[in-house]
This record gives sequence, structure tokens and C-alpha cells, in this order.
Amino acid sequence: MQSIRHKLRPIQFIALGYMLTILIGTLFLILPISSKDGKMTNFLDAMFIATSATCVTGLSVFDTFAHWTFFGQLIILFLIQIGGLGLMTVITLIFLIFRKNIGIYERTILIQSAGTFSFHGIVHLIKRILIGTFTFELIGALVLSFRFIPQFGLGQGIWFSVFHSISAFCNAGFDLLGNSLIDYKNDSLVIITITSLVIIGGLGFLVWSEIFDARKHFKFKNLSLHTKIVLVYNTLLLLTSAVLFFIFEYNHTLKDLSLGQKILDSWFMAVTPRTAGFCIFEQSSYSESGSLLTIILMFIGGNPGSTAGGVKTTTILVVLVNIIASAKRKEEVTLFRKKISNNILKQSSALVLMYLCVSVLSTLFICAIEPFSMTQIFFEVISAEATVGLSYGITSSITWGSKLIIIFLMFAGRCGALTLFSAFLRKGRYDKAILKCPEGNILVG
Repeated sequence: MQSIRHKLRPIQFIALGYMLTILIGTLFLILPISSKDGKMTNFLDAMFIATSATCVTGLSVFDTFAHWTFFGQLIILFLIQIGGLGLMTVITLIFLIFRKNIGIYERTILIQSAGTFSFHGIVHLIKRILIGTFTFELIGALVLSFRFIPQFGLGQGIWFSVFHSISAFCNAGFDLLGNSLIDYKNDSLVIITITSLVIIGGLGFLVWSEIFDARKHFKFKNLSLHTKIVLVYNTLLLLTSAVLFFIFEYNHTLKDLSLGQKILDSWFMAVTPRTAGFCIFEQSSYSESGSLLTIILMFIGGNPGSTAGGVKTTTILVVLVNIIASAKRKEEVTLFRKKISNNILKQSSALVLMYLCVSVLSTLFICAIEPFSMTQIFFEVISAEATVGLSYGITSSITWGSKLIIIFLMFAGRCGALTLFSAFLRKGRYDKAILKCPEGNILVG
């Protein structure tokens, strides 16, 4: 077993680990004890939910509260927590509890799972991730309990508070309220709490750690390039999209609300596609511009090394600055006076193109199977691949073939489409330093 494990590359280990987690979750959800009707749940539907929870997506073929018992809901929440923290973070927690040594192989996987750059301090970072995650989730649950306990009673109110706090922090989007947060669109306590958890969870573990280290003598110029990009451009993206939603939806979903409620709900609509999946309005009630903006935000997603999915903000930014630099005929691409390496430029461009190709091909095949409009299907595809969970409400009506495609998209979105593709490709036989191909010229553009 030890030799088999060490023959796997880290990205293969992570992908297979998520597969195993989904399979175990599926087997638990199939059981009659998991469903309220006391019958076994269809294997494909159980696997769909297990994948959606583990990949912190939120798409569901069932009403989570109506179909699943407390045991079933607990399994879903456990899968959400594993998916949000990252599989290797959970494994590290188990190692720490049983005082097991964490070797070089495990540390290599942790670097990729946690979104950091080096071996140095990786275990310390994982401890911070665990403490920070449970602290934020506890605070979120305590705040939400002020709303849910008076409404649902002590026992159910506590459970609802815990479930929605973890779901929000992990950017999962699962809810127990039957219609997401539509009934709370004018509730500032719920809206602010949920959006705060989503943003904190989507910042990225490395960003948390760096901000915490600099808390006493915080200077923006001393932060790493990654943290600077995340803080500046994530803030700009949130504020810009909130203003755009306010404009686009002013006479649509927001038309009957007061000015303060319009601002609050515009903020929520800007945050939740990145990639939380909660909604306060039916997606079909959005304007065309609002729906397209939602798709764009879902595609972008959150930040690397966080609970969020999508292509990631840093990837999109690198591609954009590369386009600008190319247009200006600049030899170097820079951000905050730091050069971006050619390797990062190549990876970012490949990642965006990979996501686009997979999205288009998936939409093409599902359109051939399902009777729904291309807009509805494309929205569902992007929501699955970016692990968001927003939907036009067609998830429960799609056929088994489309469910398999959506399952693959959610899995690829959580592991990383390019990472998953490269995980099962054979390495090159020759080192590039030893053997290089002659250079050739082609026309582009």
C-alpha cells in the first residue's frame, strides 16, 4: 500500500482521494436511514449530491431539508466541510490528532492542496487553516442563531445556524430552507452574515495567514504579490459588480424594494456567484444583463487556495494584463512592479482556454439531450464547472446522461480542470534541458 501511494503523483493522489470521498458519501446517502421516506435513494442521484457537496457546489436534484433525514443532512455537511477545507487538510488533522509524522510526500501534496509555495511552515499553515475555519464558522453560526432559533426553535434553530454557516464559509450553497435565502432578501443580519462568510472563505488560506502575521505592523507594501492582487482586485471586482447589479436589476428584481434594500441585495448578488450559490431571487427573474453578469462572475470565481471555485481572480487578471502587454508590444508582463513568469502566463492562458472548451463542449452535448434552452443549460454548466450551485431550476429535471456530465464538471471544477487533465497524462520522456526542439514561426491573430 505504501509503495502504491508513493507511485502516485500528488495531483493524482488528490484526485483519487476526492473520488474515494465521493464514493463513500454516495454509499451513506443511498441508505434508507438517509432519506425521510425510508427508501433507498437512487445511486446516480446520491452520487450527484455527494459530488456536489464534496466539490462545494450546491446543485441538487432534491430539496435538502425535505428529502434527507438529519443523518443524511449530517453526511452532506460532513462532505461540504471536507471539500471546503481540502482533503489533505482533513488528513493532516487526523495525523495531528494521532500524533503521526507528516513526511515529504504528504507535505508535497499539502502545498498543492493549501495553495502555498513552499515546504517551510506548511504544517503550521494547516493548523491556522483549521483554527481559522472553525472559528469563523462558529462565529457565523452564533450570529445566525439570533435569527433561526426564534423562528425554528432551539434544536432546529441551532442546526440550521451551523449548517448554513458551514455551507456559506465553504462556498457550498446548500440550504435547509427550501428556497435558498429568498425569504431573507430583506434581512440585513442574514445577508451580511452569509456574504461575510462567503468572502472570508473565498479569500484564500495563504492570504489569511499573511494578514494575521502582519496584523500588528500592517503595511500594504510589505505584503506578497499574491496577497496584494487578491485584496485589491477582489475588492474592485466585488464593488464593481455590485454597482452593475444595482443598475441592471433596478427595474427588475429590485424594483419593489427601498433604496437601502436595493443596495443590500445588489451586494449579495455580487458576492454569491463567487462561488457560494445562495440566491435571494429566482434566476429567471433576472434581467438579461444581470444573468450574463452572473455567468461572468461564476466563471471568474474566487481566489486560489480558498474554499471557492472558478477559474480564479488571479488567473483572469494575469490573462488580462498579458493581453494589454501584448497589445503594447511589451516584452515583460508586470503587476505591482513585479515580473510575471512565462510559466504562470502559459498556465493562466491554458486554464482559461481549458475551462471555455469544456464549458462549450458540455453545453453542446447537454443541448442535444435536454429540451431546455441553451441559456439555461449554459448557465447550469458554468455553475457546475465553477462549483457555484446557482441554477434556473432545471437540475432536478435533467436526464441521467446530463447528470453524469454535470457530475464530471463539478469534480473537474473542484480538482481544477487543467490539474485533472494533467494528472493522468504521462510525463515527457526527455528533459527539456537535454533535448530541445528547433524553433518555428507561425502567424497568430
